[in-house]
Amino acid sequence: MTENKFIVRPAPFLKKPTNVRMIMWTVVLALLPATVWAIYLYKAKALVVILSTILFTELFEMLFLKIRGNKNVMETAFDGSAFITGLLLALNLPSSAPWWMCAVGAFIAMLFGKHIFGGLGHNPFNPALIARVFLLLSFPTLMTTWHQGFNVDALSCATPLGMLKTEGVSAIQNLDNWRLFVGLPVNGVGGGSIGEISELAVLIGGLLLIALRIIPFFIPLIYIVTVFLFTWIFHVYNPSLYASPVFHMVTGGLFLGAFFMATDMVTTPITVKGKMIYALGCGLITSLIRLFGSYPEGVSFAILIMETLTPTIDKITKIKKFGA
Repeated sequence: MTENKFIVRPAPFLKKPTNVRMIMWTVVLALLPATVWAIYLYKAKALVVILSTILFTELFEMLFLKIRGNKNVMETAFDGSAFITGLLLALNLPSSAPWWMCAVGAFIAMLFGKHIFGGLGHNPFNPALIARVFLLLSFPTLMTTWHQGFNVDALSCATPLGMLKTEGVSAIQNLDNWRLFVGLPVNGVGGGSIGEISELAVLIGGLLLIALRIIPFFIPLIYIVTVFLFTWIFHVYNPSLYASPVFHMVTGGLFLGAFFMATDMVTTPITVKGKMIYALGCGLITSLIRLFGSYPEGVSFAILIMETLTPTIDKITKIKKFGA
């Protein structure tokens, strides 16, 4: 007689074999469309930034693992977590970023974004975002020197969001939103961080992560819809002062942030309700900075601000124990 056993185990209940390594390299795969497009657009400049940032990130990962006494340095260093941090950081940098700035960013990401808190799984902030904001505040000129693409020797150009902030709505009225969405320069405009040029490429990778159930669909959805609705309200109120919500959808790092950084498993709230509040907050803060802040883009700041609120959100949205 076969004895039937009723086995009780705690969550999570995995439907298929998975681990950190598999998840991390799947995210890298999802970032390939944006990465390939960046290299196609900026040629060797983008390739140097990407390879430099990943190389230094891996080197600092091994260094800090060794300092912390990890006995499996090589195995841990190449579990994909450091690689994805380096790649995300590279995609948040301009194609003109010098190699030494890539090294500084990698150092900040690995030390102050990850290992100072105890390593993978203990970091309260996204390491790539910590590094990006540090570089933006420390080297504002280098971080805002954009190239148009295709002709990498061309003069620096303005980003669409930068033009909107400095010149107003009239400066961006003739821009083709479809070309901006695909990632093609329009009338000498189209600069930006190498990974946020093509929203289409980012969207393809993001949908892959959703299809594979690596990230929940509602975080990027709520984030993007919130920005759309908030900017739409102000556009309807005064279209001569505020750009259309479609323009805000196809420019900047909204999609990259919504799909690949706001969905960080470690830094987002635990509960579904908490994740929704988190995504809503990211959308509202991004919109406020874009519309009224001194910076043209607010994605990085919005996500970091909401990450600081994650413990509080977890506290107020935690599920009560059965019978309590």
